[in-house]
Amino acid sequence: MEPASSKAEQLRLQIANAEAELRGLRSQLSQVETRQEQHPPPDQSSHSGVPPEIKSPWKWPLQQQECERYARQLILPSVGLAGQMRLKSAAVLVVGAGGLGCPAAAYLAGAGVGILGLVDGDIVEVSNLHRQIAHSHTKVGMNKVDSLAQYCTDLNPHINCVRYATHLTPENAASIVSKYDVILDCTDHPTSRYLISDACVLSQKPLVSASALRTDGQLIVLNCPPAPQGSKDGGPCYRCVFPNHRPPDGVLSCGEGGILGPVVGVMGVLQALEAIKLVVTGPAPSPEVPAPSLMLFSATGTPTFRSMRMRGRRPDCFACGTSSSLTLDALQSGMVDYMLFCGVRSPVRILGPDERITAAAYSSMIAENPGFAHVLLDVRDREHYAIGSIPGAVNVPFAMFQRTEMAGQGGTRPDWLPDSLPPDAPIYVVCRVGNDSQLAARKLKEMRMGSEHRFIGDIQGGMEAWKQEVDKTIPFI
Repeated sequence: MEPASSKAEQLRLQIANAEAELRGLRSQLSQVETRQEQHPPPDQSSHSGVPPEIKSPWKWPLQQQECERYARQLILPSVGLAGQMRLKSAAVLVVGAGGLGCPAAAYLAGAGVGILGLVDGDIVEVSNLHRQIAHSHTKVGMNKVDSLAQYCTDLNPHINCVRYATHLTPENAASIVSKYDVILDCTDHPTSRYLISDACVLSQKPLVSASALRTDGQLIVLNCPPAPQGSKDGGPCYRCVFPNHRPPDGVLSCGEGGILGPVVGVMGVLQALEAIKLVVTGPAPSPEVPAPSLMLFSATGTPTFRSMRMRGRRPDCFACGTSSSLTLDALQSGMVDYMLFCGVRSPVRILGPDERITAAAYSSMIAENPGFAHVLLDVRDREHYAIGSIPGAVNVPFAMFQRTEMAGQGGTRPDWLPDSLPPDAPIYVVCRVGNDSQLAARKLKEMRMGSEHRFIGDIQGGMEAWKQEVDKTIPFI
């Protein structure tokens, strides 16, 4: 053990000597730096013929990197330096980080909007990726606002993205909207559209609203110029244009009706364009209110773009009219029931418990009775049916039930009902999630397809329940 102890003692001595030497070197360095500060070296540039570098504060409104980044729009007469400075100082809110919000936010970020607010309470799903271009496969499961904010700041690090990882509600809408100069409605639900419009009216903010479904889209700039409630100087709000919401049975979502990715992309880009125009032009030079117009887009129609002239503010409008009772307190306290106004029913409850059967029970019944005489109607659209269906199901799209000859009104036997089927054979109806199937079953009863002994009902939960309870391999979208 003595050699080891001796070796350790030698190492400790070497360390102590090295530390002492290091302290000495630091002391010498400090003295040299002090002398340099007291006696700076002479300027050698005059002897070499090279002028000394002149450092002066940056005196231009935009930094060099910003000038390079925005060069192509800076030289536009309609933008120029004044317009770019307005963009830099502007705050724009994008409500919805999906198919509309992704391209809208991206182009606003690229244009140099100073503060970009993003509102969305959803997460990225695989079904989003074909149209929501700011999200990627690696971001599935991530909050949409975080994904979109990352995309926008990667595109332009000079902007400030403010994230609201929540849905807009009557309680928080006005407090969020009031902080921004221009609002973009990039949502896909009617309750959100009316809520956002009401918040913009109360906060006196212009609103750029767009929607897209299947291969069509529409765009309108609302509450522009913004004005107090009852003022004739303001533009119409969403309620002025659509005072009565369509019944929920006639409204399709992207999940039901589908959407072509570039269609929603076009509408989102147009939203960004309208917002940029509002910011760049600044306050209107004339008190005259421009006539609003509704722009319609059809990817398969001719012409592709059409414009419809709209009326101005409605004097009797619930939100912006002269006798409006809408207030911030009423909004935040929940006195305005948007779900009730839009007729949203989730889920639909039309049939009684004895008129419905679970997916598992129907599967067991068919397995135990292979020759069981009945009809299973799949009332989804043909495109949904072609992707995956229950064996033996007959496809009769729900829209066809509006045709009396298809439903057998007055006792006429419809084409989808086999002649060999007993008159009291039961009819089961299935749809996507169990809403349309109830409506279809009720329609069959009203059109006297039922009899005293015939069962007419639906499969509870639709194809979604079938996938969960019976066949997990069947495709469901």
